[in-house]
Amino acid sequence: MGGLEEIGMSLMNQDNTFVDLALIIPIYNEEGSVAKVLRSWNAELDKLAINYEIHVYNDGSRDDTAEIIETEIKANSAIILHNKPNSGHGPTILLGYQENDSRAEWLFQVDSDDEMGPEWFYKLWNIRQDHEFIVGKRYERKSSFYRRMISMMARLSVQVLFGACVYDVNCPYRLMRSATFKECFDIIPPRTFAPNVLISGWASWHNIKTIEIHIPHRSRYSGRVSLSLWKVIRESIRSFWQTFRFRALLRSRM
Repeated sequence: MGGLEEIGMSLMNQDNTFVDLALIIPIYNEEGSVAKVLRSWNAELDKLAINYEIHVYNDGSRDDTAEIIETEIKANSAIILHNKPNSGHGPTILLGYQENDSRAEWLFQVDSDDEMGPEWFYKLWNIRQDHEFIVGKRYERKSSFYRRMISMMARLSVQVLFGACVYDVNCPYRLMRSATFKECFDIIPPRTFAPNVLISGWASWHNIKTIEIHIPHRSRYSGRVSLSLWKVIRESIRSFWQTFRFRALLRSRM
C-alpha cells in the first residue's frame, strides 16, 4: 500500500487482514448518491455474511463527496477512503486493483452511480467457486446512445484482437479472483483509459474460466454524463489504440 503516501490521504484499517472480498468503487463528485450507494452495499454484503472491505477511491472530487464518505466510515469501519488527485476513471480503477489484489481473495468493481445495484451481487458471489472471472452483462440499459457506442467499439476491439470471451467488455460490475489477475493488473499501463477492456481481453487471451450474468441496468441516481460525438470518436480511438498496444505487449511476453 506504499503508493498511497504519494497520491494523498488514506483512511485505512491498520490490521492488514486478508479478506474474502475487496469492493473497489471509483468516485468523482457524487455527493448526491454516495451515502445511499455505500449503505446499500454494506447492507447487501452483511446479509451475505461476507468478510469484506469497501475501498472508495475519491478521484479528486470538488464537492462534499469525501466528507460524506468520512461520515459513513464512522458507522462502518469496513469502508476505507483513498483520497487522490484527479487522474480519470480508468487509472483510478486500475490503482484500486493494484493496491488490493494482495489484500483479498476476490476483487469486485462497481461504479458509484448506482446504475447496477447490490441486490444482484449474490448471483455472482454464489457461483464464484466455479469461475475465475464473473461479469455482469448489462440489459435494459439506460445509458445514452454515445455511451453505448463507446461500449460497442470497445467490444469490437476486444473481439478482433483477443476473441469473444466477454460481450460486455467494459461493464463496471465484475468479480475477479485476485491471484488469477494479479499479473494482468501489474502490466496494464497506469494511464489506461479503460483498464476493464484490457482485462476482458487478457481473460480471453489466457482462456480464463469466465461467465457473464445478466444484471439489470437503471438510470443514474444523481448527476449527469455529457458526451459529444467528437468525444466519443476520440475516446473510442484512444481505447482501440491502447487495446492494440496491450495485445502487442502480450505477444512479446510469449
